[in-house]
Amino acid sequence: MSAVIAAAGLVCPAGLGLAESTAGARARLSALREIDWCDRRLERFIVGSVPDQGLPVLAPALAAAPLQAREGRMLRLAHAALADMYAGLPADLPAPPLLLGLPEHHTTRPIDPERFLKLLANQAGACFDPALSIAAPRGRASGLMALSQAAARIAAGEAGLILVGGLDSLVDLYVLAALDRAGRVRGETVSDGFSPAEGAAFLLVASESEARRHGLPVLARVAATGIGFEPGHLYADEPYLGDGLAGVVSACLDSAGLAAPLQSVYCSFNGERYWAREFGVARIRNAAAFADEARMEHPAECFGDLGAAHGVALAALACHGLAGGYRPGPALVYASSDKGDRAAVIFERST
Repeated sequence: MSAVIAAAGLVCPAGLGLAESTAGARARLSALREIDWCDRRLERFIVGSVPDQGLPVLAPALAAAPLQAREGRMLRLAHAALADMYAGLPADLPAPPLLLGLPEHHTTRPIDPERFLKLLANQAGACFDPALSIAAPRGRASGLMALSQAAARIAAGEAGLILVGGLDSLVDLYVLAALDRAGRVRGETVSDGFSPAEGAAFLLVASESEARRHGLPVLARVAATGIGFEPGHLYADEPYLGDGLAGVVSACLDSAGLAAPLQSVYCSFNGERYWAREFGVARIRNAAAFADEARMEHPAECFGDLGAAHGVALAALACHGLAGGYRPGPALVYASSDKGDRAAVIFERST
């Protein structure tokens, strides 16, 4: 029983919905702007932020609750992305469990995953089942890790519909300051850095039979997924050897058994040289599986690094491209977290 992607939603600096975001990414339009906050050199941060007026307001009960500013922002981002994903789907669709990726970089108080799920249910309404849902603070790769788990559960017949998501806001003064102290925020004096951003992305993963039963569209088929870990990650003392991502890509390719080489690659490059070296190792070790002219998509150049939303955002963009016929398949989508987690998925066009 294979898993398919039945719907996707995305809110990011490039757009207030998946269609708008894909259009911005395809046109290579930069959504990065200076903000009033300054770094330690008194230079303004350049970030990717979502227009505040494009987001729903906090639910009344939450507006009066003791929330971190970042939590409130993330709740609004998630609400908007969920609304985008559910638009046009049947109103009687049962509320699925949610597997949610959350930030790995924290403020003074880490986000409590269980509490956050309850807050999100209050904000977004009955669009998922909080009692069956799980959230994990694992960064960029977390959403694709959740997708791997969802695909396995569907293949085993344990569920027919599962909601997978990722959300983050790195546009937080404490987080920006921490990244700035580490010399990671791109600016006039930092070239080996990235532009912090924010966003939320969701995928509705379904079995093929469940998609037919509810009359759901099929954007793409999940051919294979993989999860791994890089011991030589950015915050480790161990040497970087590139085994983490290379092993994940190899495992995906072995599982997928593709009849054609990979035509598209959606990667979580953000501008830091480390990530380009990482993919170089994975590409060399799996060279035979890539088409000579395989397309490389790294939309962080347009909207910045979405943190824990990045992996699911890449998957949403890839599925939209495959369904729309403007990106060739099979497509490899992967994301790497700062602290070692690696995850990948191979999508094929629906037949």
